[in-house]
Amino acid sequence: MRPALTFVALSLLASSSLAQTPPAASVEVNYDKPEHFRDASLDSNGYERGADEHVMKELRSYLQTLGKRYLPPGQTLRIDIRDIDLAGRYEPWHAQAYTIRFMRDITWPSIDLHYALSQQGQLLNQADAHLTDKFYLQRPGRSATSDRLYAEKAMLEEWFRKQFGVQRQTSS
Repeated sequence: MRPALTFVALSLLASSSLAQTPPAASVEVNYDKPEHFRDASLDSNGYERGADEHVMKELRSYLQTLGKRYLPPGQTLRIDIRDIDLAGRYEPWHAQAYTIRFMRDITWPSIDLHYALSQQGQLLNQADAHLTDKFYLQRPGRSATSDRLYAEKAMLEEWFRKQFGVQRQTSS
């Protein structure tokens, strides 16, 4: 085969295999009435209800990262977050009442959500989930991080890995 024909044949082969590659996995995160969330603010607003933009942006970005890590190509995961209760509490009797969250055994994080997993427009699975991590203070590496949402991210990663990680291993 002449070099020019070989190049054309290889180019056509490469473009046809690229056309068959499924799109990357994606995660869409929505917040359902975040102004009514129990405790989803890191701002110094004390015990006001609702979620702040920083928390919503960080958790959305983290869930999208988890989707890239655990979902097979071509799958779409829609997550509707219905409530967030961050780890720890502000304690008004302390000097820095609304600048420090005090972490206690009884102030674990929780997130209520609904998810729907689909592939090529076909629904594969959907369910409600109530995530909690009552042992968040015992997680390894907790004290070595300055991430203020460490407990929530660790809880989400564990849920994501258990819920969707097995699926990735079997579909590879």
